[in-house]
Amino acid sequence: MWWLYVPLIVIGALVVVFGVLVLLGRFRNGALLRPLVARLSRIGFMRRFFTRISTAAIERQNPELASAMRKLSTVSTNPNPQAVQKVMSRLTPAERRAYLEASQEQGEEAPNRQARRRVERMQQQARSSSPRSGSARKRKRR
Repeated sequence: MWWLYVPLIVIGALVVVFGVLVLLGRFRNGALLRPLVARLSRIGFMRRFFTRISTAAIERQNPELASAMRKLSTVSTNPNPQAVQKVMSRLTPAERRAYLEASQEQGEEAPNRQARRRVERMQQQARSSSPRSGSARKRKRR
């Protein structure tokens, strides 16, 4: 007769685990959940699950960033500077702007001076290619 309680115990344990995950996600903006997710992502199917969920969330929130990440994923496994520069040149100005904003938000710092200068140049290019207001007109030469 005890075997009738096994499904109830399993379902109850799943509800408790789900509740703890929701609580950890809400508390301190998910700071306590990040180490748990990092540890769980070592498992293959969990890593694919987390990747699919985060990609879907980014596509809903910022489609330009999702497109840029999709294009950059081809060089993410072996990021040599020439390949990254080649892919960055293929991004549209909106995608480049979204990617640079996201990388600044993440706090990614360039590893050396040359890479930092390259990032600054790309940021300046993204700013200069943004649409200007109507008041900025060409001046007539006299």
